[in-house]
Formats: sequence, structure tokens, C-alpha cells
Amino acid sequence: MADTFVLTASGFGVGIWPTYPFDVMKTHAHLLLILALLSSAIAGTAAGDSRCYEMRTYYAAPGKLEDLQSRFRDHTCKLFEKHGVINIGYWIPLENPESKLIYILAYPSREAREQSWKAFMADPAWQEAYKKSEENGKLVAKAESVFLTATDYSPEIKSVPAGSRLFELRTYIATPGHLADLNARFRDHTLALFKKHGITNVAYWNLMPDQKGAADTLVYLLAHASAEARDASFKAFGQDPEWASARKASEEKAGGPLTIKDGVKSVLLKATDYSPMK
Repeated sequence: MADTFVLTASGFGVGIWPTYPFDVMKTHAHLLLILALLSSAIAGTAAGDSRCYEMRTYYAAPGKLEDLQSRFRDHTCKLFEKHGVINIGYWIPLENPESKLIYILAYPSREAREQSWKAFMADPAWQEAYKKSEENGKLVAKAESVFLTATDYSPEIKSVPAGSRLFELRTYIATPGHLADLNARFRDHTLALFKKHGITNVAYWNLMPDQKGAADTLVYLLAHASAEARDASFKAFGQDPEWASARKASEEKAGGPLTIKDGVKSVLLKATDYSPMK
């Protein structure tokens, strides 16, 4: 009787299983195990990090940055957690003439984000904390928000509760039609070369489709041991022949640079004392 085996989309075999000698059945058992492992690996890779991320930038009212931080430290972060909001990290720019507070949150989905914020805003504990903190004036002069999705090559985000790393938030604006090429260069070359030269890849995001600039924006977060280490790492990276080769090949394929003129922005950040990531 002929051996019949059909591979389905789910990775399971369906067919007619006659009686076989022991060694043949053992071969089939091994095959099934391999298929199961492959199916699991493929599913895990496809799933990735599908969370909704939100990067928020608050511009504190004059003289109110410390009061704003106190509200996050004493109330807001805990209330976010209460309502299903994941605190990723909170940072202050090293050079901060505009009194900015930059923070990143995560949610299971965009819909979950809306539900969490609705519950947070309606929470009597938040309303009380908000009212009391603003008895002597508003703490936030302006707020900005952008929704992000992790790239398929972004590392798993890990909180580091101790340390004094220097963070760097970088934003790249791709030339028209070349965001995919820019992502490919990071995926295939840049991340590994950053790591080679002592730079920690924290996370990489593209904007969600409904956000302004979604077709051309890459946002990513790096960490360095210090400002001096950061400068030394980027110097070594820029001089690396592997980087020169990867950059040249990617630009030849695209017919020009992958980022627009002045399309690379960098902000050096220090984690706050209440940030989960330090």
C-alpha cells in the first residue's frame, strides 16, 4: 500500500497510514516532529510584536517641569498600570530649553489604548491628583502624541531597572518610496554593525498608517554607556568598511540616498528616576 501524506497550511499531516516496519514509522515520527517545530517557529516569527506604541512629548509650562515629573512619579505611572497601560520609559533631553518630557507607552492594540485612556481619565484618583497638582497653574503647555508599530527587526523591549545609560532617540525621514529600503538596510546590516561597535539597539518603530509621515518615517531608540562611548562608537561605525559597503550597495540599488537632506534627527536623553527603563 502506497504511503500518503498531505501537508496542510497548519503544518499537520493528513493521509492514509498503513502498517509500516518500525524504522519507517520512526522516520515518519521524526518528520512530524520537524514539521511541528517548523510550524511553531514560523508562527512565532509571524506574530512578532504587534502592540500599539505611543510616544508622547509634553512641554512643561514655565518652571513646572519638576512638578510635572512629581505627578508622574507619585500618581500617573501607577494609574496607567491600573488601567492596562504599559509604561515603557520616561526621559528628559540632556539639552532641554523647551522643558520637554518624552515618554513611551504600549497597549495590546489601538482599541485597547482608547479604552484604557477613557478609564484613566474617568478615574477619581486621577481627577483628584490632576486637580491638586494644578492648584498653582497648569503643568503642561503643549502635548504631542504619535502612534507607532514595532518593525519586524526590532529587538524585544527590555526594562533595565538600574543603571545610568545615555539614550538616543533618532528619527529618519526616508526619500520618497524608500522607507522599505531603509528598513532593509537596518534589518540586514545596521543593527549588527551598531552592536559590533558597542551600541545597544533598544527598539525600532515605523508610524502607524494613519499617522502623518507614516510613509517615510523610522523612529528608533539606542542606548550607550556614556556620551563619550556614544561618540567613540559612532566614529568606529562610520569608519567600518562593512558599513561603507552596505551603504553604497543600498544607495546604488535605490538610485540615491535613502534619507532626505537633513532627514536625520537625534536627541540625547536621560532616563527619569521613575522610568522602568534606565
